[in-house]
Amino acid sequence: MATRTKDYYEILGVGEKAGADELKKAYRKLAKQYHPDTHPDDPQAAERFKEISEAYRVLSDDDQRKKYDHMRRFGGLGFGGGGAQRGGPQPGGFRFEDLGDSGGLGDLFSSIFDFGKRAAKKPKPQSRGQNVEYLVEVPFRTAARGGKVNVTIPIVESCATCDGSGVAPGGRLHNCAECGGTGRVTFGQGTFSVQRPCPNCLARGTIPDPPCPTCEGRGEVRSRRKISVAVPPGVETGSKVRIPGQGERGPAGGKSGDLLIQFRVKDDRFFKREGLNVVCEVPINIAQAMLGSRIRVRTVDNKKIVLKIPPGTQGGTTFRVRGHGIEKGGAHGDQLVRVRIEAPKDLSDRGKEAAEQLAVAEGLAY
Repeated sequence: MATRTKDYYEILGVGEKAGADELKKAYRKLAKQYHPDTHPDDPQAAERFKEISEAYRVLSDDDQRKKYDHMRRFGGLGFGGGGAQRGGPQPGGFRFEDLGDSGGLGDLFSSIFDFGKRAAKKPKPQSRGQNVEYLVEVPFRTAARGGKVNVTIPIVESCATCDGSGVAPGGRLHNCAECGGTGRVTFGQGTFSVQRPCPNCLARGTIPDPPCPTCEGRGEVRSRRKISVAVPPGVETGSKVRIPGQGERGPAGGKSGDLLIQFRVKDDRFFKREGLNVVCEVPINIAQAMLGSRIRVRTVDNKKIVLKIPPGTQGGTTFRVRGHGIEKGGAHGDQLVRVRIEAPKDLSDRGKEAAEQLAVAEGLAY
């Protein structure tokens, strides 16, 4: 014997040819009339509201509406004669089991039609966790040479106890009475109304009973994760690296997302960067500049090199030390050493006398 079921067009009070605007107008009118907020003590109004929302969800979706209309034409659904039975071939070669692959419609119709047995459905693919982006500051020399930095990442992820459902083990989820399971509530007067996420169920449409003790029913927990991040040689401010599987945990055992690290290079008191070259400035005295000298200069890789200063060197002169810059992608920069001549602030009597003699000998005014 055929089983009687719901007629979505009849529920919304529209014809089979109703367009999107007519559907929306009918839905808004009925939803306002039967909304649980206006009938807080009437469970029938809440059920009616759920039927109206269910009908609108199906008929407002072109793909779902086509499948519904296709099924509706079969007499076995209770809309006419024919007596088609679930589980066997239907008119036009249609089978109810085919709905298991139709984007969730198998579940939808198996719950709508009062069959004694639910249609078999394929398991839903596990959801992947969200990626997490984090800014990491690194010292100049670590960025130049490469290395590792230890960071603590604040992260929000699905609760491992309840797999993100918010319900305690052994409990179950109930439709939210506040929003009728839609996850949204409507406020307003007359023709003006505003929808917002339901505060009672946090827009989920369901209430955990009892709530998970770990996450208190939220389905997610905040934690801090300590990891060691490898810094590639030559990174610059704005450079990014991806660390697979270190993002938020996937719900229901799904794969974790990735961690996206963005670097910001700290300034250094001695070194500056110009492309792959490293620039530094060192002071020399007047005697070194005039007579020439040898000075020790520190490099970005913590080595010390001897730099020859020729006689008569002027302030601001730059010397190139090849191969001691930044290495990246097979290219290697240089270290540029700029000298700054510093005059002594306090001269001894002997030093002052020597300077005067030099000035006289060289014809310098002072």
